[in-house]
Amino acid sequence: MTQNPKEKQLEELDEFELKLNEKLEKLKKCQEENQLNSCLKCSKILECSVREEYVSAVYESMNKGQDGGFEF
Repeated sequence: MTQNPKEKQLEELDEFELKLNEKLEKLKKCQEENQLNSCLKCSKILECSVREEYVSAVYESMNKGQDGGFEF
């Protein structure tokens, strides 16, 4: 049985990328439920746990769990 490209791509993701995808889907769902296309337009942005989890997942996917500073 052959896999479709999306299934194969998901298998190749590491644990950090999988977590990032999960948090991104949760963020998109929240935006959709609140009829927003950006978190910046949300009144709860400063205390939003969904966005905070997403930002943390982005950071973790970039450094692959290694300690160290984050510089732009």
